[in-house]
Amino acid sequence: MNELLLIILAYLIGSIPTSVWISRHFFGIDIRDYGSGNAGATNTYRVLGSKWGTVVMIVDMLKGVLATSLYILLPHYLTDEWDRTNLMIGLGLGAVLGHIFPVWAGFKGGKGVATLFGMAVAIQPLVAVCCVGVFLLVLYLTRFVSLSSILASVAFAVLILFIFNEKETLYRVFAVAVALMVILTHQKNINRILKGTESKVPILKYRDRRRRRHLDDDED
Repeated sequence: MNELLLIILAYLIGSIPTSVWISRHFFGIDIRDYGSGNAGATNTYRVLGSKWGTVVMIVDMLKGVLATSLYILLPHYLTDEWDRTNLMIGLGLGAVLGHIFPVWAGFKGGKGVATLFGMAVAIQPLVAVCCVGVFLLVLYLTRFVSLSSILASVAFAVLILFIFNEKETLYRVFAVAVALMVILTHQKNINRILKGTESKVPILKYRDRRRRRHLDDDED
């Protein structure tokens, strides 16, 4: 019963609609009416810029960390690693579900990638750091947050299944489910990338300007 209450609390934490509240309070708009219509960090980058996109990403990630760490309220899980991991997965999924279907914002939220990452940080920090490396590398090379998220989620599954070879069955299933979920929720982004119409986030613009200048100099 206590576990169920914690999962409900995790869902409520995940339901905090960061991008919606920021867009309404600071810009007088609903982020879901612009760009891709998604209430996540990627669309915030696209519509409100890198500053607010970064804020949304960090807060949404912290939602996952906080919700997944609620196990500390139940003493039994402080000493039983097996049960603790299972409960943390349940709590984290509750937060992700809240982010995707937020009770505070008409059940229309984001795709849950940042919150999933926060969940991974709480459960297995080293794996999360590796996934961040993949995310940042792909983002640097492409400036597609969607593609970065997809490849980071695939890397998460590969790391759990093969590199770290986690023995916990539920954790292994969860890792595969995360990769599949991220891929499925990014189908529209994948189609736009293939068509060449996916928006790039407004970062590394100075790098791009330098490249354009070099190209212009070469043409001259």
